[in-house]
Amino acid sequence: MTLRGRIILAAGDAAAIVAFVVIGLLTHGEGIDPRGLLRTAVPILILWFAIAPMIGTYRRPGWRTMLPTWAIAVMGGLLVRRVIFHRPSTWGDLLEFMAVSLAFTLLFLSAWRLVARWTGLIMFLPSAAPGARR
Repeated sequence: MTLRGRIILAAGDAAAIVAFVVIGLLTHGEGIDPRGLLRTAVPILILWFAIAPMIGTYRRPGWRTMLPTWAIAVMGGLLVRRVIFHRPSTWGDLLEFMAVSLAFTLLFLSAWRLVARWTGLIMFLPSAAPGARR
């Protein structure tokens, strides 16, 4: 994948996570404000982009690299959010929020990546000469 493709893929992943957060804030009547975005999106995004180079999320894009990045970033980001901001207020609520967050962030990320692939915006597999090893 080209550098341009990696940047587009990373930007789309970040946008998918932010879209999830914005919809969540609106759904819960909190409105969209910088504090709400900071409190929810930033911990996930920091972990996402800290973990991605280690896992190879953009060096070898695909399900095998996206899924561990997604699971670690979302669960870790929500734990960081709970420890720093005490939100959700109980550990039981955190588990419920984590389940919903895992489901919907996976949906948003998968939808983005499928659209990017189907439209040709991003080519996930590098081209190789016939018979060349990948």
